Amino acid sequence: MIPKIILGKGPQATRRTIGYLFGKGRANEHIDPHLVASWNDFAPDPGRSPHRDPKDVEAQLVAQLDQPVKMLGDKAPKYTVWHCPVRAAPEDPLLTDAQWATIARRIVAAAGIAPEGDTEACRWVAVRHADDHIHIAATLVRQDGRRPQRDYDIRAVQREARQIEVDYGLRRLKPGDGTAAKRPNSKEHFKAKRLGQDATSREILRLRVRRASAAASTEAEFFALLEATGVTVRLKLGPSGDALGCNFALPGDTNDKGEPVFYSGSTLAPDLSLPQIRRRLATTSPEPVTVRPGNPWHQATAATEHIPHHLTHSSDEVAQGQLAALGTAFDLLPLTAPATVRPELERAAVAFERATRSRIAGDDASACALRRSVQAIWKDPSRHGDSAGLAMLLDVALTAVAYAMHWHRTRQHAQQQAAAEQTLIHLQAAYTQITGPVLAGLASRAPSPQTRRRYAHHLQQAVPEHAERILYDPAWDALATVLAKAEAAGHNPTAILNRALSQRTLDDAHSPARALTWRIRRLGDRHAPGPRAQAANAHYVEGHPAAPRPQARRR
Repeated sequence: MIPKIILGKGPQATRRTIGYLFGKGRANEHIDPHLVASWNDFAPDPGRSPHRDPKDVEAQLVAQLDQPVKMLGDKAPKYTVWHCPVRAAPEDPLLTDAQWATIARRIVAAAGIAPEGDTEACRWVAVRHADDHIHIAATLVRQDGRRPQRDYDIRAVQREARQIEVDYGLRRLKPGDGTAAKRPNSKEHFKAKRLGQDATSREILRLRVRRASAAASTEAEFFALLEATGVTVRLKLGPSGDALGCNFALPGDTNDKGEPVFYSGSTLAPDLSLPQIRRRLATTSPEPVTVRPGNPWHQATAATEHIPHHLTHSSDEVAQGQLAALGTAFDLLPLTAPATVRPELERAAVAFERATRSRIAGDDASACALRRSVQAIWKDPSRHGDSAGLAMLLDVALTAVAYAMHWHRTRQHAQQQAAAEQTLIHLQAAYTQITGPVLAGLASRAPSPQTRRRYAHHLQQAVPEHAERILYDPAWDALATVLAKAEAAGHNPTAILNRALSQRTLDDAHSPARALTWRIRRLGDRHAPGPRAQAANAHYVEGHPAAPRPQARRR
């Protein structure tokens, strides 16, 4: 159940509000508007007065609601109307008028508008004009002339809504922390429908600004990328002429006067204001020294692989910075992925966006390696290869998101935890789709049976408890292929296998052969060690068995 508080001001605020609630709506969505409750239980109802002109009844209702306000004259408060739509979830059971009336009374009591038993409280009405929601409208002067005590009414109403969900068996929403992006309102949804858009302008702009922020290394590049995607940018300049903020608009999205509808970055999402974007850009600006070239898929995978360690051992600030960087990676991955997996990756990015923000200030500098490597992937599509890079990255990203879910859970970030859970569903679907063709391609180049028997012997010695599962795993031929490739590059098969096994336990891996395939693929592509290093590494691994590491999810 979602309540949303809106304040109205001006001499006609009550008339405008009541006129809207009993009107047809902006897209004819109002059906049978009528009162379900009021401050005195017998307020005039414009929707249920068949023998009177509805406009006359509206005027009478407005006059009664406004009476305490008018009594104060010039001493009336600036904001005189308290308007709170309360909406149930689509899957919730249909509530009766009587149930909505009880809910309305609980909401106004929690907000301090009309505490239970207070006969001198504010005047209010609850109007129902659709099956799934009501609107509560109140005037903000008590009948005794005092102001209502509605300190922290937004939090109080949200708490009461969570309890109402429990009492009525409704969908239970997660408590928030004030860091969520603003939801589009019904007016924006109806406008998107009229324009033939699949999403509202707010949602489209949020995605485009996030992607431009993730892909850009400089502020100039950020604005250039927005222009390339059709976004109009209007800078807010200070007295010195410096840009203090920026607003964004989509072409064709105009108001009644034909002017573009602009959204400030901070209203799209708390982390999309210009100062916040500048802060992140400062951590990914090109380095003055030459960066050693490498495979950006391997670099991104290595950086993502370290996220679980940061979430369990680093400070909260570093952990938050890592999650924000992982979110920017998810924003760009759909642009580099095959069309077959792009929808799932886009859904994963939208879901994880909520998991990237909390009240903790993130240390963005700690995650610059991941940001830069993902930017390199986006800027150089020629490195996409056979999708093996994406498969490797998704493999470690699944574990990182599972750790993120646990990190948020331990800090009671309920909405972020739920977002990470939803992300896992979409990531797993994309991972399953992308790995099938890649593993089939590797399996088609499997080495000879004699070589596979030799590798099987290594496995039986290294991990006897998993050997049978690996050898009967459908991905075994793909694993043998990457082992053979690593051996051809100069790696010792036993040593590289032991190194792969030491990275993370296989105890609860759904496909141990697949997990090992990606690890050895990354290790094998690195520069092969010399003979002495090989001998020393083999001696160390044999003398020091790898300690199992906690596994956060099944693959």
